[in-house]
Amino acid sequence: MMKTNQSRAYRFGAFEANGATGELRRQGLRVRLHDQPFALLMLLVERAGELVTREEIAARLWPEGTFVDFERGVNSAINRLRVALGDTAASPRYVETLARKGYRFVAPVERLGVDEAAELPGDGGFGAKILARPEDLPAAPRGLVQVLYLLLQAMYLSFYIGALGNLAEIEGLLRGLRFAGALFDVVVVTAAILIAVRAFTLCAALFHAPGFKGRFLRLWPWLLAADVLWALAPFLLLNHMSVGLAMASMAVLVYSPFAQRSLVLMGAGGGKARG
Repeated sequence: MMKTNQSRAYRFGAFEANGATGELRRQGLRVRLHDQPFALLMLLVERAGELVTREEIAARLWPEGTFVDFERGVNSAINRLRVALGDTAASPRYVETLARKGYRFVAPVERLGVDEAAELPGDGGFGAKILARPEDLPAAPRGLVQVLYLLLQAMYLSFYIGALGNLAEIEGLLRGLRFAGALFDVVVVTAAILIAVRAFTLCAALFHAPGFKGRFLRLWPWLLAADVLWALAPFLLLNHMSVGLAMASMAVLVYSPFAQRSLVLMGAGGGKARG
């Protein structure tokens, strides 16, 4: 019987591989993959970024004493795995061939607990037809992706803290508007709550908290609503900028939650470097 690690699960790109169930899923949907290619996948992701020789693959897929054409068997398993992942040898996104040596898994890999992998929604239910998928995104150095993500979190923190530090000015701007009192309360309450939320997203990414990507993707629909609301923040600075500049800033801020989601999928907060 093939040796596989039954206690581990991994996420890479749009895929999750669960060693406990022997399943490969893409955005929550099961991808058909036979036992040997799946065992090969688990071996590669367990050692992502490292050379895995053909001899090591043969030892994982076939018990000692098995009589089989190992060369043809390894080639067949690699080809089936690439078909399942939508990968190619000429332009690998997941499995890279090292000539006359073996193979290397080149995509960022996030290790999950089995329970976490079992309950993942696959990020496919919320606007799956319009949101970027991991395979749609460009490769970028993880350090750059990380810095951009952290800067966005710091930007939002500065918005909230700045608003709470200038409540008198904001109250004056809102005075005369319909429901001015309710609008003022929304600013105060959401700023106070979102300071804690942004502190979490910033620290979790900064210290590479295990499972950060999954938690962020589950939190993202709520962050989207909050970020779209706070895209109006430039209008709280009308004493210091023109209406036209406030509108231009708002347009950029509306895009910001989608940029944050893409940065997390590209490796911000955890995983190995892409590219």
